[in-house]
Amino acid sequence: MFSVIIPLYNKASHIEKAILSIVAQTFNNFEMIIIDDGSTDESFSKAKEITQSLSSSIKSWRVLTQKNCGVSTTRNTGVKLAKYDYIAFLDADDWWTPDYLESMKLLVEKYPEAGIFASSYYKVKYGKTTPARIGVDECFQDGLINYFQVYAKTLWMPIWTGATIINKDVFEKLNGFNPMLKLGEDFDLWARIAANYPVAFLNKPLAYYNQDVDVNERAVGVRLYKPHEHMLFSTYNQKLMTNSDFLFLYERLALYGLLPYYLKGENQEETMKILLSIHWKWHETKYRLYYKILPVSILRVWFGLKLLLSKIRRKIMICI
Repeated sequence: MFSVIIPLYNKASHIEKAILSIVAQTFNNFEMIIIDDGSTDESFSKAKEITQSLSSSIKSWRVLTQKNCGVSTTRNTGVKLAKYDYIAFLDADDWWTPDYLESMKLLVEKYPEAGIFASSYYKVKYGKTTPARIGVDECFQDGLINYFQVYAKTLWMPIWTGATIINKDVFEKLNGFNPMLKLGEDFDLWARIAANYPVAFLNKPLAYYNQDVDVNERAVGVRLYKPHEHMLFSTYNQKLMTNSDFLFLYERLALYGLLPYYLKGENQEETMKILLSIHWKWHETKYRLYYKILPVSILRVWFGLKLLLSKIRRKIMICI
């Protein structure tokens, strides 16, 4: 029923935990496809060794390697190789609870009209595990959601890649992940799906989103991206840009995500174009303060101090 796709790049120290969480699933009608994206460490050989040692526990598996192409192209390749109708993604440094696939199977059967299915998840940071604060009511168990409204409510992703199942036909009709994007390729695809198909959500944490990996190994970090690499600078189609729910969410994400570019003067033309289109009355007063009132020099000092305090806190938490 499920094709599990694992893109692998320089995660030799993490891949075993991801694989073991797949092998431990209570529902075993799946295939596992691991694609090493030109790792420079021992990721490929380790993944192959672990998988071979567990081959009696996995009905169907493949471990492949390729030249480095990026995570979007790697996932797209995995989907092309997939033989089942539903695609499950798991990054090499994340893992699932044993009942993940079984629970998602029930969600798929309950809401067959949906194009994408997601569950809640845990965030792992500084060694601490925290349930995601998804913007649904506490009493909400499962059902079809407005992805844009739910996301905008708390800015916790209701669709996170490691806790997501996609109908393969839907994935292919919408051309999968945009290979040009290096940040937000998932948001770009989820938005296109949510604009065209129902979204089913299970309000039960069934996966672990590991944010304790080296910041240099994560797409979300200190790095700044060129406009064509970042989802905030993408050109979205008319259907999305005339959807008020999408627009509100996009502006919320932009006001937060554009700050590093604004402070450093990077992608200046593109950043200012977005800021000029913002509906300021929709959003928190602090953003008007940041972008329209306070001098950039003061903001740089303020956010520099916040970054320093964050680094100190991280070191303290690691030591504890």
